[in-house]
Amino acid sequence: MRIVTARRISQTFFLLLFLWFCVVSSFGMEWWQLRGWPVNWFLQLDPLVALGTVLTTGTLYAGLLWALVTIVLTIILGRFFCGWVCPFGALHHLVGFLGKWGKSVSHRVAINQYHRLHSIKYNILLFLLAAAAGTIIAEAIRLALAGSAVHWILIAVIVCSAAVAAVRSFPERKRTASIVLALVSLWAVLGFFAGAGGMLSATLQTGLLDPIPLMQRSVNLVLLSVADSNPGVLSSSQRYYEEAWVIGAVFLTAVLLNLKRPRFYCRFLCPLGALLGLLGRFALWKITKKSGDCRHCRLCEANCEGGCEPAAAIRTSECVLCMNCFQECKHDLISFGTQPSASGEVPSPELSRREVMTSLLSGVALVPMLNLSGKFARNYDPKMIRPPGSLAEADFLRRCLKCGQCMRICPSNIIQPAGLEAGAEALWTPVLDFRIGTSGCQLNCVACSLVCPTAAIRPLSLDEKRGRNHFSTRGPVRIGTAFVDTGRCLPWAMDRPCIVCQETCPVSPKAIFVREFFSTIRDGVLEVRKADAFTVEFRHAGLPPDRLATGDYYLRRIESGERERRLIVANTAGTVAVRADQPFSPVPAPGDRIELQVRLQRPQVDVKLCIGCGICEHECPVSGLRAIRVTAENESRSRNHSLLL
Repeated sequence: MRIVTARRISQTFFLLLFLWFCVVSSFGMEWWQLRGWPVNWFLQLDPLVALGTVLTTGTLYAGLLWALVTIVLTIILGRFFCGWVCPFGALHHLVGFLGKWGKSVSHRVAINQYHRLHSIKYNILLFLLAAAAGTIIAEAIRLALAGSAVHWILIAVIVCSAAVAAVRSFPERKRTASIVLALVSLWAVLGFFAGAGGMLSATLQTGLLDPIPLMQRSVNLVLLSVADSNPGVLSSSQRYYEEAWVIGAVFLTAVLLNLKRPRFYCRFLCPLGALLGLLGRFALWKITKKSGDCRHCRLCEANCEGGCEPAAAIRTSECVLCMNCFQECKHDLISFGTQPSASGEVPSPELSRREVMTSLLSGVALVPMLNLSGKFARNYDPKMIRPPGSLAEADFLRRCLKCGQCMRICPSNIIQPAGLEAGAEALWTPVLDFRIGTSGCQLNCVACSLVCPTAAIRPLSLDEKRGRNHFSTRGPVRIGTAFVDTGRCLPWAMDRPCIVCQETCPVSPKAIFVREFFSTIRDGVLEVRKADAFTVEFRHAGLPPDRLATGDYYLRRIESGERERRLIVANTAGTVAVRADQPFSPVPAPGDRIELQVRLQRPQVDVKLCIGCGICEHECPVSGLRAIRVTAENESRSRNHSLLL
């Protein structure tokens, strides 16, 4: 079997496996739904996911140990993940192949040439990692201030390792090392005077451009949702996502750019490719040339997927191991081995010190500028409700990959990707929208907490979520509190009976209770024409036929001053009938006035019992802006969000 054929089989297998894992993340009872498949395996293989969460949290989530496999194999083989495993890379490869189908060799050579802008992905990588590293730096400063010699030695080792890595990875080595040391020193000094507080916090934004979370999000929220338009295929009902068109536009743009240049995203934008390129420069095995006696036919560059220029000095950091050059060379000059390339190598990306400095400083400056919005203080957005089990907001944003796994698996379809209204840092993170789905947050569902790959939504048991057994003293997990908008509520504002929110409240005892109130309906004082013990006929009534026989409307005599109300059981436009066990005695005389009243059960919320499940908001019959709405006040994950100051 030819090596290129083996690569294509590998790409096809992993692409189909990735899509299968997305499909089986659908909630349901079918044999292919939720049956213990390792649906997060590709995310766990992603070294950028592991590195980003380590930088932001200082810990490595257990499942992300799989990333060590990718790292070790990359150091041995080079960027094999990009060319053989990555499902997003396989999709780019396919579309790029179709884009150059039938083009001349010279045209294919031209579009496959290395471009100076290939360095953009390294700038993106440095920017994202710098934004994620604040927590580590803050902890280092805290340990340094403790004065322990061991801590000083540890910090010195880390700084020196960073400098050595920069020296070996980028040109202008001395200047690069000086820049790295200067930046670390400046950061440390500023952190010292600022107390290592807000200036050195971290944010995890790698998921915006990391190809695995990007494709996971796009498939989960866009491609599979389109398939859901035929209910019963993947989900029992059509699923909706508010930001789907933006996510889909980003995905389609990234894919269609391959028609202009093969693997456009991989060459210019992919931060994971940049990270693997830096690791791959140390690879033991790599694409090399056996001899410098090249005929310069450039057939090897006609189908090169990485723009690594195999006909000249090979750029090892750009090689994605597509093996096309190995197969295309008619003179058997290209091999895959451990020996240095006879035509020379360019192991490092072409990054200037200005680019390195700009990327790092921009990433460092991003976090304090984002924190100026006060989203972690009193200016938090009460409409941003996180799924049950979510960590406190700052910790949540240090872990969330924006992968969409929790959104896809939610059986109620209420977990939605946040837009910019939640702040740039929270873009495409999960928030709850109780209007868009099929219900609120179900009491017996913890699916989102069990599928999160980084524990941004920590695993919950049903007992903990509902506050039972060992968790009875702590009480149930609260994701917010419901509030009645009396200006829109039917019993409060419109004198119309409604107790839907109270009836659907799932907690026991119910968090929503009602207070009875009798109100005279509009034009509800009428003059009697004639009457008997059970029926009254009015003058000029104009009542809606059969509309008063719902069990909520009553008659009360005014002249007699009696307080007894008689339930209406039937009515026409001019007459009403009362219950058989509530006859009039004495019978109203002609000219007497009768008051028509409606019994209203006005809902109120007991904040001590409300868990913010949102079922009441979803079921509220007031369309548009609901008359009862849930906000994040009183959520369990943050004491700062308690209802009362």
